[in-house]
Amino acid sequence: MKTALCTIALLSPLAGLAQEQSASAVTVYGVVDAGVVAERGCGAACAKTKVSSGVASGSRLGVTGREELGGDVRAVFTLEAGVGADTGQSEEGRLFGRQAFVGLESRWGAITLGRQYNLQYETLIDVADPFRGGMAGTATNLAGYTTRRYDNTVKYATPQLRGWSAGAIYSFGESSYSTRQNRAYGATIGYENGPFTLRVAHQRKNNLSDATGVVPAVDYSSRNTLVAANFNMKAATLYAAYGVNRGIGSSPWDPSNPYGALVAPMPTNNSHDILAGIAIPRGAATFMVSYIHKNDRSLANQDADQIAAGMTYALSKRTSLYAAYAKIKNKNGAGYTVGNATERGKGNSGINLGLRHSF
Repeated sequence: MKTALCTIALLSPLAGLAQEQSASAVTVYGVVDAGVVAERGCGAACAKTKVSSGVASGSRLGVTGREELGGDVRAVFTLEAGVGADTGQSEEGRLFGRQAFVGLESRWGAITLGRQYNLQYETLIDVADPFRGGMAGTATNLAGYTTRRYDNTVKYATPQLRGWSAGAIYSFGESSYSTRQNRAYGATIGYENGPFTLRVAHQRKNNLSDATGVVPAVDYSSRNTLVAANFNMKAATLYAAYGVNRGIGSSPWDPSNPYGALVAPMPTNNSHDILAGIAIPRGAATFMVSYIHKNDRSLANQDADQIAAGMTYALSKRTSLYAAYAKIKNKNGAGYTVGNATERGKGNSGINLGLRHSF
């Protein structure tokens, strides 16, 4: 054991020197985010007020790197673990549950393999949402698809050409019973020119829940299409999106029915999403407001509306304070909840106050 430790100690400086001399770079990065979350409208189903991790951005620890292979080709990788800043535990129950992929980049684009974000989620938070998928106002409370990442995924992204870019993704279901079960695929196309950004994404997921052995079999397949845009006027950035969702698993919903309503919430199989928002920078502060309407077109007609307001205040380039409030009005027993970047939430309204540091 002592010999092994001595060997490691002697080789470590040499390994570092070799790494510096090679055409490669490895970066360790992370986010530590913790805040106070107050939930209302959930009866005895929630803790009312608590300290939570990953409210504005999921707390994480990651390592990413690239190596020049010659001929304008680079090997790239990312390993990213979710960490609960309030408990120190893993957020996903996996070692690298947020991202884990390896791939190649060149002037022709990038192809990566592993656990990665799906294109519909990236479009929603990167282009459509002034809250960027975090705090009580996150668009994921009502809009889009529940799953953010796919396992066993091949992903391709083109370089940007005259403002245009595109991407595609395929996730192997790897089921013993069917090559179709649990597989997912999608594509996106976007245009960016100065202050204007437009992106269209479409994805399909077969059998959100593995229903093997269930009689009768339950099909939780989903199809989601999202058109998202934003326009940066310097004094403010305007956001808008329209989504079309099909299939039982195509929208976020809470099967535990935290409100105890007489009409139990059901997963809609046909809905449209409308989002409008604005972000206004003022010195070190940025103020955000958004409105989302979930139009349930099924017979249950379980519509929902969310109104949200929030702000961030930069103490430095890496550290910021944040505050947010959101309220969802559920109709006909709908069970949508106010969550944040990490939690689904349990109530129909929520208040967040917290601190985020990145490194």
